[in-house]
Amino acid sequence: MYELLPAGESAARIERLQAVLREEGAEGLLVSQSTDLYYLTGTMQAGYAFVPAEGEPALYIRRSLERARRESRIRTVELGSFRMFAATLAADFPVLSKGESVCVAAPLDALPAQTYVKLTELFASIGVRITDGSSVMRRLRMTKSPWELERISSAAAAAAEALEESLNGLREGVTELEWMARFEYEIRRRGHIGVMRMRAYNMEVLTGMVGSGAAAAEPTLFDGPAGGRGLGPAVPQSVSRKPFARNEPILIDIGCCIDGYVIDQTRTAVIGELPEKLAAAYDTAERIMRRAQELLVPGTTAEALYAETLRMAEAAGLADHFMGFGADRVRFVGHGIGLEVDEWPVLAQGFDIQLAPGMVLAVEPKFTFPGLGVVGIENCYAVTAGRPLTLTRSPEELIVVPLMN
Repeated sequence: MYELLPAGESAARIERLQAVLREEGAEGLLVSQSTDLYYLTGTMQAGYAFVPAEGEPALYIRRSLERARRESRIRTVELGSFRMFAATLAADFPVLSKGESVCVAAPLDALPAQTYVKLTELFASIGVRITDGSSVMRRLRMTKSPWELERISSAAAAAAEALEESLNGLREGVTELEWMARFEYEIRRRGHIGVMRMRAYNMEVLTGMVGSGAAAAEPTLFDGPAGGRGLGPAVPQSVSRKPFARNEPILIDIGCCIDGYVIDQTRTAVIGELPEKLAAAYDTAERIMRRAQELLVPGTTAEALYAETLRMAEAAGLADHFMGFGADRVRFVGHGIGLEVDEWPVLAQGFDIQLAPGMVLAVEPKFTFPGLGVVGIENCYAVTAGRPLTLTRSPEELIVVPLMN
């Protein structure tokens, strides 16, 4: 039997959420996206959770009610007719029938447009207006509890073990796909759930991206500094069938998800020796990582940390290659991580959020050279009251695989 979300975790999250809802003047938050449901209730079964600004929340399940009742940490009932959902909510939560315009928030960043339109119509019939609660939910999830940190640490340990075991198969002539299959075998044996969830529309993460030479530097849709060539137009990211070759960078951007919580890490390898230009860029990435680590303390703003990494890349003469190349550069150097890969805060311009204890961030300074490859490093850190806690377990140095004659 698997472990359930501790009841205290759910209660603490809902208490924090209710405090925010009262500050925002909303009567409640309606949630249906799977990771948000799990975060608040402990189950991902299909339905809607409603958390009032005051009082006990409720979970309305479409399927499977039996399993949801076993897993959920809040009152759980059958959804029933969707056409009657607004009326059911009004009956369960009389505050929604005050006779004046009532505001209910919902994370619209993760709500299908068709569902939003239907909910808007239903809720209008009882005098309720739906507003965007995306930032409410994302800010709530920024700060991790000790229980969550344990899950992320477990994922980090599994990723490190799987990588160490899989490096035995990293050699000239092995394809990216073949090596990733080996890594995926090792990571699944250690409890990886098989997916790494993302919130952004049309963004997908497999187990990660392993790209060598020019294949790693090939531009793609993925919102990151290196997406990889992929296996074709239907999967235009991650591994390809390109074989590893000597003296070219191999970017190993991998993750693991344990109990829903994700670790994200990157290491650079080479069979033989990196070209001088790429070796210098890798050294710069390591220096940027050390400086970022110094700044991962309470009070630093996300945008200030990003600005410092940009300054260092420019000082090294590598600004055009930092976090991608040309029009395909991404405008961040790191991101929050937890139940999803792309959580807040984002280390980017415009994010004036101050770092605080409990936040977990993946920092990933990387440099892209079209036709040559990508070099860089990525670690996950937990912000504490003092120095950040490094969660990533794999050794940081460049992985050098000796040439075999």
